[in-house]
Amino acid sequence: MRVGGPRLLGPPSNPFFQSTLRQWPRFLRNPSCHHPYLSRNTYRTPQSVTPVWKSSSLPSSDLVKPRFLRPISTKPLPHRHGPLFRFFYRSLVYTGGFVLVFGVLVVGFFVYDASTYREDLSYTDIPVATEALYPRKGGPKNLPIADTLVSDDDCPENTRSKHKPKLVVLGSGWGSVALLKQLNPEDYHITVVSPVNYFLFTPMLPSATVGTLELRSLVEPIRRIVQRVKGHFLRAEAVNVVLSERLLEVAQVDPTGEQRHFYLPYDKLVIGVGSTTNAHGVKGLENCHFLKTIEDARQIRNKVLQNLEHACLPTTTDEERRRLLSFVVSGGGPTGVEFAAELFDLLNEDLGRSFPKILRNEISVHVIQSRGHILNTYDEALSRYAEERFAHDQVEVLTNSRVKEVQPDKILFTQKDESGKTVTKELPMGFCLWSTGVAQTDLCKRIADALDVQTNRHALETDTHLRLNGAPLGSVYAIGDCSTVQNNVADHLVTFLRTLAVEKGKDPEKMTITFAEWRKIAQRVKQRFPQASDHLRRLDKLFEQYDKDKSGTLDFGEMHELLIQIDSKLTSLPATAQRAAQQGEYLGKKFNKLARAAPGMAANEMSYGDLDDAVYKAFEYRHLGSLAYIGNSAVFDFNGLSFSGGLLAVYLWRSVYFAQSVSFRTRVLLAMDWSKRAMFGRDLMHY
Repeated sequence: MRVGGPRLLGPPSNPFFQSTLRQWPRFLRNPSCHHPYLSRNTYRTPQSVTPVWKSSSLPSSDLVKPRFLRPISTKPLPHRHGPLFRFFYRSLVYTGGFVLVFGVLVVGFFVYDASTYREDLSYTDIPVATEALYPRKGGPKNLPIADTLVSDDDCPENTRSKHKPKLVVLGSGWGSVALLKQLNPEDYHITVVSPVNYFLFTPMLPSATVGTLELRSLVEPIRRIVQRVKGHFLRAEAVNVVLSERLLEVAQVDPTGEQRHFYLPYDKLVIGVGSTTNAHGVKGLENCHFLKTIEDARQIRNKVLQNLEHACLPTTTDEERRRLLSFVVSGGGPTGVEFAAELFDLLNEDLGRSFPKILRNEISVHVIQSRGHILNTYDEALSRYAEERFAHDQVEVLTNSRVKEVQPDKILFTQKDESGKTVTKELPMGFCLWSTGVAQTDLCKRIADALDVQTNRHALETDTHLRLNGAPLGSVYAIGDCSTVQNNVADHLVTFLRTLAVEKGKDPEKMTITFAEWRKIAQRVKQRFPQASDHLRRLDKLFEQYDKDKSGTLDFGEMHELLIQIDSKLTSLPATAQRAAQQGEYLGKKFNKLARAAPGMAANEMSYGDLDDAVYKAFEYRHLGSLAYIGNSAVFDFNGLSFSGGLLAVYLWRSVYFAQSVSFRTRVLLAMDWSKRAMFGRDLMHY
């Protein structure tokens, strides 16, 4: 008979019953165990079961609801397998799942790959303007003027931008690519002119010289980047600029090998052609290698491997072998130091696997530096760490040394001894890398010669809005290594003070300035020259320091002296990739704002004046830090915070450059190259 609820089946002596009870709580399977909500006689026998919820001795709020009791099944419990069986079972399940997922990915990849092939004829009739096929002639040299390009009618977007303001960008480096990424495609008719059709990731170039990275992993087709802004690309070289007529002279080699010249009109011209290596008047640089282009990296790689192969020949003498295996780097900057580190890694890690071991004992690497330390622009502690690391790796660092002449088989250099006397030494060498400073390209020299205000021999001078000094206002800009921002704080403010004195009817030489007026002048300096902000933090101390007569005012002479002191502290911007990228990004944002403000300016007939200053702020460079690879270790310098270390720092160094890669394609190739080096070693093929 069933009383009020589920019955317990079987006698207590039943083994199945006992095994089931062992899984219950202790107060359910032991009658002697008391529980506040269960009476002693609740479970006396299986035949007389009195449910808790039928007990009248407990209040209704304290009763246990029947859902906590479930009937017992008579089926036997499943047999539990051992841990070894469970391990193999789970391993097979996980392996099967992995194989299934991997198979799906492989099939999906082949499906995608099959969709990229096209067998249908996708071309259609494209209208081409007559002016693009038969351009008019003009300009000082009566050359063809490319007012219209053959790709102007390729698509509706190109057709709409054909009559937009013409923006011409010279070069395909960091500054140009950063500019293109910021531009609004519908605001300008964009044309990029460059002698190479790719963007080169220059910070990783030393790794490509020894086979750590493949050359193709460092380049990105520039046409892919230009396509994003619906622009046009011309693989040609800019020769000269006609500033008065806003014409760019371009030279291009035709299929017959003949060089043809034509003009490319522009409304805005951005010069980002980079720089060349500075020779510093040293003789014999034809015996050196440079590291600026992808072709330079290929030549260096072949030269290093060629020297190693020649050193293995039985006809090579001991003296000649030591000369062939003497590698010299002239310049202790980041490029020279990283190349020396990469070269040492190649010789130390991969040479013994494929070449005779005697070569490793006779190889020598030398770094010649004109300053007292290598990496002299970094924190001094990092420079010393790099020198100690090179000393541990047996890389000789020759500081306070200057190369005098480079001969085919040796280098002559001068070095100061302990007494300060300069002595001339020679160093046998089989390879020399020259990486000491930058110099102007031929185009920049021609532009500088045409403008009287261009007095800098190393770069084109621009104002703080990156406009070329001497060119029509707002028409020509210069960014990257080919330019430098002119620091003329004193001259600008002196002119301003003279104008202010004339407006007040006072003699400029006798005018005095109060502290309140000095604060307004300092605010103007910060706005016009953002790089001077760090030197104008404590205005009260500067005012007190140069108020020599303690009159509470500054006269014209005291103010002029203060501004000259600030001007002397402002240094030129570094010729680095991050500086060029920041300038390109700045110009892109400013051009977008100028395009949005153009309709309002045209309605108000504002076609002259300082439009750049009215629309956008001046350029301000923000130094994000410096880093360098020094052979299975790396150093970092982030605005005074320095860090150096071993492989952990190397992985961080790789991560920074991995994140800065211009596309997903180059990131994948970089990861594959680093993986191949770890598994198979560096590539030691000569081609």
